[in-house]
Amino acid sequence: MTTIRLVQGDITRESVDAIVNAANSSLLGGGGVDGAIHRRGGPAILDDCRKLRASRYGKGLPTGQAVATTAGELDARWVIHTVGPRYSHEEDRSELLASCYRESLRVADELGARTVAFPAVSAGIYGWPMDDAARIAVETVRATRTSVEEVRFVLFDEDAHNAFARQVR
Repeated sequence: MTTIRLVQGDITRESVDAIVNAANSSLLGGGGVDGAIHRRGGPAILDDCRKLRASRYGKGLPTGQAVATTAGELDARWVIHTVGPRYSHEEDRSELLASCYRESLRVADELGARTVAFPAVSAGIYGWPMDDAARIAVETVRATRTSVEEVRFVLFDEDAHNAFARQVR
């Protein structure tokens, strides 16, 4: 059974096998968690992302999918990039958000990762309400068969941490 831990802080400071990046489909860096991971991890991550774009993901990584690269200078072996959906009032995209967590765990299993740090995917600039993002994240991780021993949700602020804590209880 996978242990779920909550940490309030900076995901780029975590020491784990794999750090999940809330990436944009270009895989070429961006703002928020994505920018922070690329900045702290250094150019090796971007180099791997460019290779992915030149091969399998010429049009970018589809929403809900996940792919791994080196972690560069981060204290991890891999970065697992996943593209979360933008929140919509008109369309239920919760299955795409759940897929980000499932696919990231699938990639982690393929890599042999035992510890994985996740941000709150889609809950930043993509506008997903934090309480609902936390519910989908925790329910999906609990329901997914995985060899990952510890999932660490690394949440940037107290509000996000509290939202996830309500779901973990």
